[in-house]
Amino acid sequence: MANLLSKYVVPGCRVDLQAIERAKDGDEGKKSYQSQVIDVLSEDRVEIAMPMEKSKLILLPVDGEFDLYFYSDTGLYQCYARIVDRYKNNSLYVLVFDLVSNLRKHQRREYYRFSCALEMSSRELQEEEEAALAGDGDSVLMPQLPLKSSVIVDISGGGLRFVANYAYEPQSLILCRYSLTVAGENKEYNLVGKVLNVRELESRKGVFEHRVQYVNVNEAEREEIIKYIFDEERRTLKNQKGEY
Repeated sequence: MANLLSKYVVPGCRVDLQAIERAKDGDEGKKSYQSQVIDVLSEDRVEIAMPMEKSKLILLPVDGEFDLYFYSDTGLYQCYARIVDRYKNNSLYVLVFDLVSNLRKHQRREYYRFSCALEMSSRELQEEEEAALAGDGDSVLMPQLPLKSSVIVDISGGGLRFVANYAYEPQSLILCRYSLTVAGENKEYNLVGKVLNVRELESRKGVFEHRVQYVNVNEAEREEIIKYIFDEERRTLKNQKGEY
């Protein structure tokens, strides 16, 4: 099977495991887990860490079949695989998967959303800024205008979700200013986003959750955000390995 697995998947790579379970009425439902690649043993065999949920080990069964999604630096790759072995190596619980389909690049335009807690400042765009953005695609932002504080609760290459004690109008354009550490360097981002949805949190009255889609992010910035997410995921999974 010409999978070229080792060309795209490396140890430390984040992987999502989606189990296909047969429901009582014959429909299929999927349970998803997050884990990390330990090693690529051959072009159709890979070692993956046993997933955890809330610090509890999830003992997936041998012969279980899964839809695997590998988050590589070159894109998102998918295949079907079967668990052929599981064992404990020192303090690490390992699953061995055999690929039962060819590895393929996942074509859907979607971005993994990384849960976080990052400080952000924001404000609505002025009419002149919106006109500049609509005119030539390059916004001229006014740096001297006051900003309001908020907290990003998840972020992706396509947008973010934040909470604040105020609410923007849906479909409004806002400036989102926040900092990320990418490749060891701290960088500030000033991105324009469209507010897609706003809702008041039931558990926290007066606090509003906003879902935002970027409208002016360039590919270099998008790749930096995705790299930040990959790096943070690897750091999180590395820390979780110590809990096995």
